[in-house]
Amino acid sequence: MEASPTQFSDLGLSPQILAAVNALGFRNPSAIQAAAIPLVLQGMDIVGLSQTGSGKTAAFGLPALQKVRLSEYSTQALILCPTRELSIQVCEQLLLLGANQGGLSVVPIYGGAPMDRQCRLLQKGAHIVTATPGRLLDHVRRGSIDLSNVRMVILDEADRMLDMGFRDEVEAVLGALPEERQTLFFSATMSPGVDALIRRFGRSPKTIKIQQDAATVQGVDQRSYVLRESSKVEILCRILEIDSPRLALVFCNTKRTADDCTESLLARGYQVDRLHGDISQIQRERTLNRFREGVIDVLVATDVAARGIDIDEVDAVFNFDIPFEAEDYVHRIGRTARAGRTGKAHTFVAGRGFGKIRQIEQYTGCRIVETPLPTREAVEAKRMDLIRDAVRENLALPERPKFQAQLESLVAEGYTLEEIANTLFSLVRVAACRETQEIPEDRPRKHEKPDRPERPVRRSQAQNEEEEAFRDARLAGGPEKNGAFTELFLNIGRASGAQPGDIAGMIYSEAQLPKGTLGRIQLLHKHSLVDVKTEFAQKVIDSTREATLKGIRVRLDYPRFQEAPRPEPKGRYRPRESRAPRKRRD
Repeated sequence: MEASPTQFSDLGLSPQILAAVNALGFRNPSAIQAAAIPLVLQGMDIVGLSQTGSGKTAAFGLPALQKVRLSEYSTQALILCPTRELSIQVCEQLLLLGANQGGLSVVPIYGGAPMDRQCRLLQKGAHIVTATPGRLLDHVRRGSIDLSNVRMVILDEADRMLDMGFRDEVEAVLGALPEERQTLFFSATMSPGVDALIRRFGRSPKTIKIQQDAATVQGVDQRSYVLRESSKVEILCRILEIDSPRLALVFCNTKRTADDCTESLLARGYQVDRLHGDISQIQRERTLNRFREGVIDVLVATDVAARGIDIDEVDAVFNFDIPFEAEDYVHRIGRTARAGRTGKAHTFVAGRGFGKIRQIEQYTGCRIVETPLPTREAVEAKRMDLIRDAVRENLALPERPKFQAQLESLVAEGYTLEEIANTLFSLVRVAACRETQEIPEDRPRKHEKPDRPERPVRRSQAQNEEEEAFRDARLAGGPEKNGAFTELFLNIGRASGAQPGDIAGMIYSEAQLPKGTLGRIQLLHKHSLVDVKTEFAQKVIDSTREATLKGIRVRLDYPRFQEAPRPEPKGRYRPRESRAPRKRRD
């Protein structure tokens, strides 16, 4: 293989795309990008084999953007992704890379989102579609997407798609595409399933195999925290309170998450701002200057938007979401520990993030230490230490007569110096400190004493305990209701790979509910229990009849042990059981 080009301008990309690449802070192509982009532009089928984090999205995204005809409002490039999160991320990166291509339309298609909204976007004309296989097939069967003009199809993380059980869906999609097309396979490994797909649907593809060297970042204390999705903001605040970094960078995978995180921190009184693809260049420069000067001490950003940030004083980096690419993890934590300084990198692991952590450890060649979650007591102790240190420093200052007079007045009223000091400490704490919030991780687990160390439980035993709890609830006449909430049965559970956040997102999207409609989501092995405000319960049931989650058709209904709320009787109607018994005729 020839020596890799050192500039994107050597790869045959158009001036518009090169301008967007430079504006995003990309300078030198990665090995997979340098090898793949020229071949894709020539129209060849390729098989790109490289480790997670090698920059595969730009390797197929840049040539796909260049080959799209913007004057044709039809789907010309199709990108298949294993998860909705990756589908959204690829879509956002393509929009940023194609920022100078006026009229470009890229539409993400995935389960758990309203079908009618996706149909409207497709009807307007989408040049590129990023889709999960199951939801894409739903649109094909409905006739809401036209694949007859697809000239390029990309399988992103093909090995992962097959591991997740999408073989039949992928084959069905590829079989429905025109024969005259360009097919790109990108995968971390060459598994038998991927090889079978290539032999069946590829046209003598060129194989590109990249051996990735381990990447490390010196001087960074790397830690991970296992927590629930809903607890991320609180844990982020606790670490900020305990460590008190001068400048902190918080990385999110999507613009929506970055916006939500920023709003939550603002509501808690932090000096924070955001940086993502919707921020103009002028606003971006203004935000970076405010961050550099310390006017804001927390900056929330997405990966692509954060390219080019060069600030030496960043003390801590937070992976609010684990990045999809291990290379992005290295870029993120490389924002701290610069110019001979040390820094910390905190990674939040929620749901099925353990696999991504292992991939990152293999890529970087270093271990990310799993760390206990900071407690409310630890935050309180840190705050009191700061107050005590401030008092100790100010004791050396000359006494001010007006304060002395106030103290003597309180003593004359009968208060002791100890009582006065305790009260002043309390007042200072309330005035200077933010209140922590309780999260589920603060509470001890069921059947477990608070101080008892957690022991691993075999999966079969855990499943049995969940099923017993569910049966006990049925025998007791149903679980205890929380005020105006009604509990609904969902036919999807942990065995399907679902997480509470996935379930909540699907219900909110399908039923178009106001915030606060959903309560507790209890995830069991093969099913779940969802608390919904009673007035919206029937709407949720009706709105999700056509929805799918994790490739499974959703069934939300009232549990068998719970009757549906009955409508109030109208007119002279009386329920049958309240009518007087009919007299028998002799």
